[in-house]
This record gives sequence, structure tokens and C-alpha cells, in this order.
Amino acid sequence: MTIQMPSVRIKIKAIGGEWTSKGNSSRIKSRALFPGVKGRDQILGFRVLRPAPARREEMGLLVPLSQISPVLVGIIVVVFSSALWLLSYIVEWTQKLDQGSGTTTPSFLENPSSLEKVRCPSVFGPPEKYLSLVIPAFDEEARLPLTLDETLRYLEGRAAVNKSFTYEIIIVDDGSRDNTVKVAFDYIKKYKMDNVRLIKQGVNCGKGAAVTKGALCSRGELILMLDADGATKITNLEKLENAILTYGEKIQKLRDPSVENIFDVPLVACGSRAHLEQQALATRKWYRNFLMKGFHLCVLLAAGSGIRDTQCGFKMFTRSAAQQLFINLRLTRWCFDVELLYLCKRLGIPALEIAVNWTEIPGSKLRMTSILHMLFELLLIRIGYGFNVWKIHQNLVQTS
Repeated sequence: MTIQMPSVRIKIKAIGGEWTSKGNSSRIKSRALFPGVKGRDQILGFRVLRPAPARREEMGLLVPLSQISPVLVGIIVVVFSSALWLLSYIVEWTQKLDQGSGTTTPSFLENPSSLEKVRCPSVFGPPEKYLSLVIPAFDEEARLPLTLDETLRYLEGRAAVNKSFTYEIIIVDDGSRDNTVKVAFDYIKKYKMDNVRLIKQGVNCGKGAAVTKGALCSRGELILMLDADGATKITNLEKLENAILTYGEKIQKLRDPSVENIFDVPLVACGSRAHLEQQALATRKWYRNFLMKGFHLCVLLAAGSGIRDTQCGFKMFTRSAAQQLFINLRLTRWCFDVELLYLCKRLGIPALEIAVNWTEIPGSKLRMTSILHMLFELLLIRIGYGFNVWKIHQNLVQTS
């Protein structure tokens, strides 16, 4: 039998009869089995055929042009034009950030005892220290002294026990408006310029720009970046150091036994607060947790999976890794950490995630506008590298 509905036609064949319905009328036609009827006609079943054609006007697929509102057309044109303008602006911004990448420019140290500026060494030169510590500082006159006191106490104690342990602290002033420079000068006078150094940006360029400047002027075989607030205890650097040494020895034996110095192996160790996430979720307000989860999702979409805590300001690099990473870094503010880890993936540099002890210190400069800027920088990463606007430089160049 056959059933036809307004939009669907169903045909059912059964032994001994056929039933057909069209619209509101139906008819039954009985027939007896005939010899030679194929077996498939003698088995009960049904089949849905192609929907019956319907007029396009009835299906609502055609709308007369006279019924389209001019306002709607205007909105579509404005949205489309705005999207094109925004995309062109983002591409132009990525091209602007790309200018100067692949090269280094001369920097100068501030000498509190003389007006004469001393030219900074380069990370591309031979190492002169075991450890370089880079501290970006913007309006940190209140928090910087506590961090420097704790850090120097640890470094001096370690140097007293191990005579081969040498260090330098590089403070990069990012256009501070308070007495941050004066605080740095006080420590330079006390601990000498060979151990404590100051580089002035002049204007506020961003934390990423400050860290990059300090890393490119480092003399250490190992380079540690840390925040001026001292949220991560300085003793945690031993965890990162041991992780790099252990992993470097494995790579040296398995891949390239000819490499004599472990620090010639490009490696990154990232301090992580991921193990504190559950505690943070329980104590923070709901909207801060929502923003944190949203940012992690955006990082995943922009740079892919890998390190769970990309924003911890406690990261250690071998000299070889610093030479490859910071010469390619474009972002200058909040999301430079994400770009660093993205570059690690592209350059094949192992990035190790190490749990560290961390305490939240009052005085954070993170604002709601900062979060919006972070999202914008994540978009720049995706467009810059996704559309090949940002080239990854393999041949490193130093500008004299």
C-alpha cells in the first residue's frame, strides 16, 4: 500500500493488498497474489520516498525584495564594514609589532656614581655569570625593597658556600613615576654594579618589553625572570634549576653527546600555580573564577594546550633558549608569556612545568581594561602567526 501526505510519501507493500491515500481522500485496492511476484513484494515493510515538492512561497524561502527593511540592510552593511575595518587594523598592528624583530638594539646601564652610561652586554656574547635574574619594575618603590632584600640574602648566602656561583640582578625600570629608580640606585651602591644593574626604559612599554630588554642584556648561563612583588619565593629557583639540569643531561646523552655544556641546550622551566587552583576557586569570588576560566579557554584556542599556568611570572631559561625566544618576541605587555610558550612549540624547545610556592601580594596592577587588552593580544598571536605575518627568525642578528 502507498500513503501520500502533504510533504511525505510513504509506500507500504504487503501480501494481498495495497492502500493508497492522497490528501483527504483514500482508496483501497485489493488484489490477490500473482504467480511470479518477487519475494521482496511479499515481505511487509515500508519506504519513505522523496518529499513532495511544495511551492517556495509556502515554504517561506523567497521573500520579495520590497519587504526587506532598509534599516536591516543598513545594519548588515555597517556590521560587515566594521568587521573588515577591525581585521585591517589588527593586521596593521601585527605588522607594526613585527618591526625590529630578529635584531637587538643597544641598551645602556644606569650608573648612580656617574652620568656616563655603560653599554649593556649581549645575551649573544659568551656568558660571564652563572645566573641572571631579570626583574621588571613599574612603580614598585614600595614592594621592590622587600623582594631585593630576600633575593640578595639568598644569593649572597649561596655564593658564600659555593665560590663558583656567580649572579647578577637586572632591574628594568619600565617608565616608573615614583622612586623605583632611586631604590635601585641604593642597592647598586650597596652591592656594586657588577651584581645589581639598572636599565631604564624611559617610557612605559609593558612588562613583556621590560623582560625582553633584561633577558637580551643578560650575562648568565641561566636566566630567571621574576616579579618585583616577590609573590614566588626565591628559593623556588632551585626547583627550576634542578629540572633544567636533569632534563638537559638526558637530552645531552640521548640526542647530542657532543654538546659539552648543558646550558647550550635550549630549555625552559616554568613555575606553576596550577596545583593551587582548587584552593583559589574556593576562596575567590565567582566572577574572578569565571574570568580565569574564560582566559584559560582563550589561551587554549590561541596557543594550544601545554603549560596549564602560563601567567606565573617565575620562568627560567637556558642561555640558548633565551637567544632563540626573546629575539622573536613581539608582544610587549600582559600576554608575552603565552607567546613565549607558543614560540617554544614552534621552535621545538621543551617547556617544563614546575610547581612553586606562591602567595598573593596586594598591589596588583591588573585591571578590567587589562583583561580586554589580554584578549586582544591573544587575537594578535593567532593572526600574527596563523596568517604568517610574524616570521620566526632562525638566523639571529645583533645590531651594533
